[in-house]
Amino acid sequence: MRISRFAAAGAAIAAGALVLSGCSAPEADSGLDEGTSVGIAWNQAFYSANGNTSFGNATANNNINYLIYGTFNYYNNTPELVQDTSFGTYELVSEDPQVVEYTLNEDVEWSDGTPIDAADLLLSWAALSQALDDEGFDPSQFQNPDTGEFTEDYPTDTVFFDTGTQLSLVSELPEVGDDGRSITLTYDNPYVDWELVFGTTGTILPAHVVAKDALGIEDPEEGKQAILDAIQENDREALASVSNSWNTIFNFTELPEDEDLLVSSGPYQISEFVADQYITLTANENYTGDRQPNIEEVTIRFIGDPLAAVQALENGEVDVISPQATTDVVAGLEEIEGVEILTGLEGTYEHIDLQFDQSRNPGVFSDQRVREAFLKTIPRQEIVDTLIQPIIGDEALVRNSQLIVPGAEGYDEIVEANGSDAYAEVDIEGATALLAEAGVTNPEVCILYASNNPRRVNEFSLIQASAAEAGFNVTDCGSEDWGGLLGTAGAYDASLFGWQSTGLGVTDSGPNFETGGINNLNFYSNPEIDELYDQLYQEFDPEAQLELQMQIDEILWSDAYGVTIFQFPSVTGVRDTLEGVDPSIIAPTIFWNVWDWELSE
Repeated sequence: MRISRFAAAGAAIAAGALVLSGCSAPEADSGLDEGTSVGIAWNQAFYSANGNTSFGNATANNNINYLIYGTFNYYNNTPELVQDTSFGTYELVSEDPQVVEYTLNEDVEWSDGTPIDAADLLLSWAALSQALDDEGFDPSQFQNPDTGEFTEDYPTDTVFFDTGTQLSLVSELPEVGDDGRSITLTYDNPYVDWELVFGTTGTILPAHVVAKDALGIEDPEEGKQAILDAIQENDREALASVSNSWNTIFNFTELPEDEDLLVSSGPYQISEFVADQYITLTANENYTGDRQPNIEEVTIRFIGDPLAAVQALENGEVDVISPQATTDVVAGLEEIEGVEILTGLEGTYEHIDLQFDQSRNPGVFSDQRVREAFLKTIPRQEIVDTLIQPIIGDEALVRNSQLIVPGAEGYDEIVEANGSDAYAEVDIEGATALLAEAGVTNPEVCILYASNNPRRVNEFSLIQASAAEAGFNVTDCGSEDWGGLLGTAGAYDASLFGWQSTGLGVTDSGPNFETGGINNLNFYSNPEIDELYDQLYQEFDPEAQLELQMQIDEILWSDAYGVTIFQFPSVTGVRDTLEGVDPSIIAPTIFWNVWDWELSE
């Protein structure tokens, strides 16, 4: 499942989440049990150790990145925000202007022994803020429509960091502290979710590794200084190389030849990686933080078929699975002795987005009437009744908000006013009339989805059959590599996937819908939406926040942006020899406390 990250964070899981918990991480009180190992099944293969780019932004990547990179904070399964003061601290120095200082602890270091310092933080600011990027550069023309990666003709003399978060609100060069371990950010305008700008799943990458590739500097300290100089002096030639390396070198689908790309700052580091089969993480010997692991080795096996994951658990190949929930999966788990079954709802929601530009069939959705017509054919209730209701019963509901999860405060008020009722039921007659009004006959719509995901295959078939009744020719753009294709110009006309919430920030949905947002993968742009988010970023009053969210949601439905379908059901199978597995509703779900897991006697 594609994630919506902090920047990219997915839809906010609750309305009015203004105050985040600032409790400190618990001190480590258990040691490593040498020689122990655990296996986990996941439905998509890892392919990037940089989950901050439009290409690498995927749950399959950030599950791993969460474990290999240190962070200033993370979410537990309450969920609440936990400050990891063993990594570093941050302080709101001033409210007007809003000034925040980040300080790394003296003893934190990368797994190769290189200290983590201000160079690493400043590189993260340069990348995530895009403050130094060349203006007007359009990367879409240099993306491979089959893979989503940059092509060989990508201009290497261009400064462009392929990302974007709310650190864009810090356009002024941060001040580096005299201690060499801190930076101070001054915001252009107040930002309500300022605690989340460095993310919770690994946004701080090793500056010395980037310097080695980009600038040819082998010595780590010299490389760090070169990164600082390039950013502080706005050296365009050096920054072009640095941005290109930051964008690309951490993408790999098997163990890379350059071991420096495996440098870690978290509890674990990558030790083995076999393409499309598994990745193994081993406890990081140089990790000094509070999230000390108990189990020495964690292997994540890539198993796309949910029933194959059940079989792997039964065969003893893995100890934990959390596949897409189906009735067959639940039935299969119930037949396995010595397995605990955990069920519930996830922070992920299924949806369809329409390409407003750069579609496979150019201009197919440029007319709003055609967009509305297609959305009227999507059998949302049938999908829920057929594929979700048998798993979780009455909890299975159609989701009717682009921003807020069902049951959260404000959800009912938003749904009542947002216009989603226009798509509550399939309306073939209405869709046919809209196509006739637009003068469009038999439009082709190619849908991107995970072709190795049985539930998505079933959803595609239901949509294809329903849309055909109104005259749409729905074709198959399904791919096992769908994650890297999202946002790729010319690759598809509509996309079917799930946004997974990574946090509780009230502004988390912004990058999905703002012009140029990193999660804006369908080239949608509405100046009114942009203005409302600008207001939301600076709004600290919960009631006013909800009012702004209501306006945003109403415009999205009015623009026929796409439709939400359902909140994901969850099912996790855990072997009873493993203790401590307690999934969170938000990303990284089962992985949030891997360091706490223990094997029983």
